[in-house]
Amino acid sequence: MKIALITDAWRPQVNGVVRTLTNMRNYLERQGHEVLVIDPCLFAAVPLPNYPEVRLALAPGRGVRRMLDDFDPQAIHIATEGPCGLAARRYCLRRKLPFTTSYHTQFPHYLRMYFGLPRAWGYAAMRYFHKPAVRTLVPTDSVRAELKEQGFGELQVWSRGVDTSLFHPRNGEVEAFIDQHELHRPIFLNVGRVATEKNLAAFAGLDLPGDKVIVGEGPRRRRLMKRHDDVTFTGYLPDDQLAIAYAAADVFVFPSMTDTFGNVMLESMASGTPVAAFPVTGPVDVVTHGRTGVLHEDLREAALGALQTDRDACLAYAASKSWDDIGAQLVDALEPFK
Repeated sequence: MKIALITDAWRPQVNGVVRTLTNMRNYLERQGHEVLVIDPCLFAAVPLPNYPEVRLALAPGRGVRRMLDDFDPQAIHIATEGPCGLAARRYCLRRKLPFTTSYHTQFPHYLRMYFGLPRAWGYAAMRYFHKPAVRTLVPTDSVRAELKEQGFGELQVWSRGVDTSLFHPRNGEVEAFIDQHELHRPIFLNVGRVATEKNLAAFAGLDLPGDKVIVGEGPRRRRLMKRHDDVTFTGYLPDDQLAIAYAAADVFVFPSMTDTFGNVMLESMASGTPVAAFPVTGPVDVVTHGRTGVLHEDLREAALGALQTDRDACLAYAASKSWDDIGAQLVDALEPFK
């Protein structure tokens, strides 16, 4: 098919949404589909305050119409609720074309966290955006249940995968990483954007043996560094070094309470590293308690407990989550109209 994928999150952003969509495009093209990605890089755009790598397209409507008309797709998937997504939604509605959407980000929670707005307002905006879609794809059963309770319509689970050719145990390379950063075992790791919604203070403030490491950039990094001088902050790492960091860790600590999934947990497990997290949406769907990690209301108890879990069980679970399988789920969920 000719498939149009519209997203407001794309490279050079580094996050789970971009990694997912990049792998989907690669899978679709390997299967012989022709894919058009419409993203903010194709338009005049402005950076989001405090998130300079996130750029919002300015008035992309005309450009989106022109590109979709020229491409003449057979299926349209709108991945995000930003300016590009809104323009594509409007295009489909005016031409009475069926389309699918996906729900990646808990914007209702973030709006409350950053601006104090009631979550009900955020859910109302999300319902408005997704209501015309034939179906909305969600990453887990927990998210589906949550959105169903909030009055969303047709919901279908579209999971996440991991590239085990990149993320895997790297026994011959981890010692150099440990020596470079002067780390002592056990090593407790977090990877991701250093931002308020990731709840990293809950990890950084834990009293744990060994060392704590945070990989990533973001607006909260400088403040956390000042408050937690016992934490090693590496900044952004390219994929090859990131993969070594995962493999070097003894436990991956995931303190977020607002993620819809958490691709980083799969990347950690693919590297043989178990996960410690709160028992909330995301971790409850990804982590098998007591086997691939530990879920506990006390994050310190979860981190210490995860030290006792089986790294081989993590590898086995991650091996079952190939991007090809996830890509096949996406194809099955699309709504062709030609």
